[in-house]
Amino acid sequence: MNEPAEARDAASAPPFWRQPRLWIGLIAAIVLVAMLSGEMAPGVGLPLLVVAVIGFFACAILTGEPPVLQRLAEKVRPQEDHVEGEPAVHALIAALPEPALLLTPTGEIRTANSRVALAIGPAKVGDPLSFLVRVPEVLEAVRMAAEDGIPRRVEFAERIPLDRWLEAHVVPVQLKPRPDASGSKGAAPAPSKPDGVLLTFRDLTAQRRSEQMRADFVANASHELRTPLASLSGFIETLLGPAKNDAAARERFLGIMGAQARRMSRLIDDLLSLSRIELNVHVRPDTVVDLCGILSHVRDTLGPLAQDRAITITLETDGSAMPVRGDRDELIRLFENLVENALKYGGTGQNVDVRIAREPGTQGDVAAVSVRDYGPGIAPEHLPRLTERFYRVDVAASRDQGGTGLGLAIVKHIVARHRGRLMVESTPGKGATFTVRLDLSDDAAKNSVNTAA
Repeated sequence: MNEPAEARDAASAPPFWRQPRLWIGLIAAIVLVAMLSGEMAPGVGLPLLVVAVIGFFACAILTGEPPVLQRLAEKVRPQEDHVEGEPAVHALIAALPEPALLLTPTGEIRTANSRVALAIGPAKVGDPLSFLVRVPEVLEAVRMAAEDGIPRRVEFAERIPLDRWLEAHVVPVQLKPRPDASGSKGAAPAPSKPDGVLLTFRDLTAQRRSEQMRADFVANASHELRTPLASLSGFIETLLGPAKNDAAARERFLGIMGAQARRMSRLIDDLLSLSRIELNVHVRPDTVVDLCGILSHVRDTLGPLAQDRAITITLETDGSAMPVRGDRDELIRLFENLVENALKYGGTGQNVDVRIAREPGTQGDVAAVSVRDYGPGIAPEHLPRLTERFYRVDVAASRDQGGTGLGLAIVKHIVARHRGRLMVESTPGKGATFTVRLDLSDDAAKNSVNTAA
């Protein structure tokens, strides 16, 4: 049977009457008592006391026993310094990919990795966890885990400075080897409380926002489809009932029903287009196409709509080819959406200016395509949300123009797939300018530019 180190030390220690330290300590105590009682002159007692104290420590050093100060230091030294493999524990916490803290059973911070400062705040070793995390549910989970050794998971939200959703994992850990209570091989270790708590955090903000966007998308899509469906159902019931034999009403209702059906068709087409673009957004197109040819095609396609609204579409180029890597159909859809929006909301009798120019970029030249209208413009508070699905500055005007609320969302995703940049500038009363910047691909375009219209 293995005896504890303390028991072996006690068994090998000499008897007290053979320990000089104890005799010197007893003499020092007698001198001190005599001095305090006044039975010994101060001029004699003080030197004797100093000599006794010096002798006490000298005997301790000569006998090879730990001095008193060393023993006191061992008593007051933090418990974690005695954990075997402490540097490895610190290295393990530092290597974790998520914000992580190692706590004492009482909730003080033992160590933390650098990700904690970025996600939660600066952590100071030795401080209570409550100085860093002010979430009662997390603090209570840490306390309970340290008591019963059961892991816990807590989800919580922060509203300041920004809305965030976080998940805390609280795991009790045993850093020191557990003592063998029975002393026999194969026996189960004696139950003991954990001597540390590992606290990690996982940011759920992106997941929660994605879930909210998905829920909003379903709700908005259902609403957009429900309105024309309700209109169609109402007119069908009317035509089957009171207006069954009313030719004039039938003609008028059939016209409205056709418009509502076309509205649903546009919405479904936009939803399918958006779904396809999102599915391939991580794959950048590798076909080289000429933007000048695409813009000419868009101008010709939307020419009849511009004539109906007495608007002139002007296309300004420098005469040179603007080859980019892209999907031709998607780029046509991108610029059709931008020009069509300018025609619908730019004001009757105005111009829509389309301009393409070569500009220097950070990694070579870029093609900058701007579409400008001279309509009422867009208020600043609406600009950050223009590319959200189903977001409209003026809901009634958008529906009157046949808009689905998905045009600029499609633009944003096409630009993202082509690794481009979209910028919107507008001053109320002076129109709006939408600018798309795409990287030019001159080297790859020498013999492979697709300029078909």
